[in-house]
Amino acid sequence: MLRGILVMLALAMTLCSCSGEARRDASAKGVAKMGITVKSSAFNDGGMIPKKYTADGADVSPPLSWTAPSNGVKSYALIADDPDAPGRVWVHWVAYNLPADPAELAENQPKQEHLPNGGLQGMNDMRKIGYNGPAPPSGVHRYYFKICALDTKLALKPGATKAELLNAMEGHILAQGQLMGRYTREGKF
Repeated sequence: MLRGILVMLALAMTLCSCSGEARRDASAKGVAKMGITVKSSAFNDGGMIPKKYTADGADVSPPLSWTAPSNGVKSYALIADDPDAPGRVWVHWVAYNLPADPAELAENQPKQEHLPNGGLQGMNDMRKIGYNGPAPPSGVHRYYFKICALDTKLALKPGATKAELLNAMEGHILAQGQLMGRYTREGKF
């Protein structure tokens, strides 16, 4: 009995240490362990996102590249969001059916449903297709660029939401990784 209580207490502490959305996404969608390293030539993990990639600048998507798992990858999906937005996680970019090779997205992806590489883009929380960069109302916000390697191409039409993408990816994630950048508008005007 005591052992059971200790196990439940340890489990509760572990769950509390995770962010709410990440925990829900991972547990509800069967997300696989980390295994992809995501990079950008524009900023380092945990670094400041240059103004060029924000609503205060040119608002173009940053260049991204990632390590590819060894085999079985049929496509990649990308979600970029801000967990520090007031009231909820704010989605800045949704893309899916990105080709297995090369494992990258060039800077300034067009804001259209079909990407030049054959991938598709979804709807962000600005109710637009493609990437819309950081524009935090106050303080420093964190922006996560999450990549998932999938064992299939998804049967989603262009314009899917983050929720629709998460549902479609369920049971198909081989590996995942993320890059986090930060941005503040304070003193940037």
